[in-house]
Amino acid sequence: MKKLIVVLLFFTSLFFAQEKQMDTIFKKRVLEKTEVDFLMSYYTQDGSHAAVTGGIGTEKLTDITPTFIVALPLNDDDVLTAEVGISAYSSASSSNINPFDGNQPASPWIESSGASAKDTWVNGSFDYSHSSDDRNTVWGANLSVASEYDYFSIGFGGHLAKLFNQKNTEVSLKANVYIDTWNPQYPAEFRTGFIPIVGYTTNYNEFDKLGRNTYSLSASVSQILTKKMKASLFLDIVQQYGLLSAPHQRVYFVDKQDFFIDNFHIADDVERLPETRFKLPIGMRLSYFINEYLTFRSYYRLYTDNWGITAHTAEIELPVKITRAFAVIPTYRYYTQTATDYFSEYNTHLSTQKFYTSDYDLSNFNSNQYGLGLRYTDVFTKLKVFKLGLKSINVKYSSYNRSDGLKASIVSGGVKFVLD
Repeated sequence: MKKLIVVLLFFTSLFFAQEKQMDTIFKKRVLEKTEVDFLMSYYTQDGSHAAVTGGIGTEKLTDITPTFIVALPLNDDDVLTAEVGISAYSSASSSNINPFDGNQPASPWIESSGASAKDTWVNGSFDYSHSSDDRNTVWGANLSVASEYDYFSIGFGGHLAKLFNQKNTEVSLKANVYIDTWNPQYPAEFRTGFIPIVGYTTNYNEFDKLGRNTYSLSASVSQILTKKMKASLFLDIVQQYGLLSAPHQRVYFVDKQDFFIDNFHIADDVERLPETRFKLPIGMRLSYFINEYLTFRSYYRLYTDNWGITAHTAEIELPVKITRAFAVIPTYRYYTQTATDYFSEYNTHLSTQKFYTSDYDLSNFNSNQYGLGLRYTDVFTKLKVFKLGLKSINVKYSSYNRSDGLKASIVSGGVKFVLD
């Protein structure tokens, strides 16, 4: 009997050991293979309300943004994602920070050929995420660095997601901090060496605080309602402190005498805005699977802040499957906002005001954006490029029109590869 018990205990322990080993062996990896994304967009715009020249002048701009993203599985549970992006732009508006360094008479409607006409923004970020064995908990941390000619930024944060109800419900939290430092590029007339005009006086003085800190907390709840419907709610809380004005954007006062060089109006001051700002976006997403060929996706967001801006965003997306691999995706996005308390048009501010801006991004306007995208997906990555298997290709064109006359177009695309 004792021998029988020993044998039973041996086989029982062997069974559980094998079961545990099988669980370890067959545990599904969060990310099976390394994925590489290459993204690219080309953006162009034009308008007649440049903030650099106080609310008038050309807003012509072009921007190209190549971006690489690599998602690397460290093991069954951990993924490290690295992203590097570059934004190279040419801007008629920012060229007029110094409109007098070109080869033609200065004018807010003509692009200066000086050094401020072009620049490059560079960004790099890393994100680490860990998933629990049951895949119901995901937590992670992130770090980012960005630099441009007039500012440097470093950011860090963390995120946590919990899945419940057989993974039908997901609750997530994210927290981020961004610490920015300005290198102010003041308009040319406020720089040392500028020859003053007789009688010309200003309200200008340099900013003494050049830092800007941003703290954000995001919460979201996602719920699968039926086999065909999914909804999510999200809330962001953002608090900013520091230099929230743009030191290169001019302002003109109606109660001050006007002075010109060539056809260019010399500024009375630069933009002045409060050193704190509280933002509160609240929104929702709803997706409905109509049939195997058509899906309905919608998005709505309400935004408000303590600068007096209230905004509404609504978007509809209708992916249409042409074949198993190809889909056409038409989109429409509507946006409307009220003006900040500190906005006024060109040459209408008063010199007695404490805060002022003529940046039309902070004005009362509405916009319409129409887009059409094409997506190719191959989950089996049959097409190979060296050791990379092609997983998906996305191409999209969007046309943007704003009620203040700003018009823009953007062509964007992305290619995702899987490293075999």
